[in-house]
Amino acid sequence: MPKFVIEREIAGAGKLSSAELKMISKKSCGVLSSLGPSVQWIESFVTPDKIYCIYHASDESLVRRHAELGGFPANKISMVSSIIDPATAE
Repeated sequence: MPKFVIEREIAGAGKLSSAELKMISKKSCGVLSSLGPSVQWIESFVTPDKIYCIYHASDESLVRRHAELGGFPANKISMVSSIIDPATAE
């Protein structure tokens, strides 16, 4: 299944409390459950004003639908073409 990186512009994201992050996560999981197994949230990285999310999805439209239903911004969605890490250099 293709992997996507979603850039979500959320002012003050880095200042969200643990309770707020938990609430956002619960909302996301509920929406994902309603969309079925063709879209999966892998992990997210919170920065001062953005959240970068990693998803598996059969296509970009499911990622967009998740954002719409959850009320989350999806300012940029990029399909991952390759993955590299330190082992790539070996």
